[in-house]
Amino acid sequence: MPDDDLPVPALGSLTWVPAAERPDLLGEPVAAALPILTGPAWVAPVEDHLADTAAFTEAYGVPPEASANCVVVAARRAGQTTLVACVVLATTRADVNGLVRRHLGARKASFAPQDVAVAETGMAFGGITPIGLPGGWPVLVDAAVAAADVVVVGSGTRGAKLAVPGSVLAALPAAEVLDGLGVPVEEAPPPPPAVPAERAPDDRDVGWGERPDERDDDRRWLEDRPPHWGSD
Repeated sequence: MPDDDLPVPALGSLTWVPAAERPDLLGEPVAAALPILTGPAWVAPVEDHLADTAAFTEAYGVPPEASANCVVVAARRAGQTTLVACVVLATTRADVNGLVRRHLGARKASFAPQDVAVAETGMAFGGITPIGLPGGWPVLVDAAVAAADVVVVGSGTRGAKLAVPGSVLAALPAAEVLDGLGVPVEEAPPPPPAVPAERAPDDRDVGWGERPDERDDDRRWLEDRPPHWGSD
């Protein structure tokens, strides 16, 4: 079905149009990948400084649960590094050190450095999207994203957002849907109560050199003895 015949998503205060009509709003790899999509995609311009998820959802009234983040993960195994894209709802975080690492059989997994993610994807940081990633990259999609009627993702630039059905992301050539890829974002736990430092054996209330009782010469001698002396 042509994009023109599909209902325009009602997401926030943005004006959505078929993505094919505004390739100028898309990163080059994203625009080139539009023909392979199995369903519609819409695009809407946004202010560059409002591209990050928290600022975007607040400024344009798009619910966080209708937005998805695409993060690039570097997985290391046997001395080799594989770059992977993980797509999770904005209300969750990717379980990088748990599910992602185990699923890839990696020894270690962590977020790729910003300069690496930008250089390898050809997209702007803050606008990286699962559409148009380099061939051969695994694309892990959380099951909640795949089940969404419409979800907002990056456009490859900071100046626009894409809206696509979750099923379109799940149908990308390298996509694999995983349950539990996104885990709820937990509030930072309160700091633990301060625990007094354990005293060293010679750290007493009455320190070396103090005089608790001038009339007790023996007691003064005991209190004034250097710590390395014995007690006999």
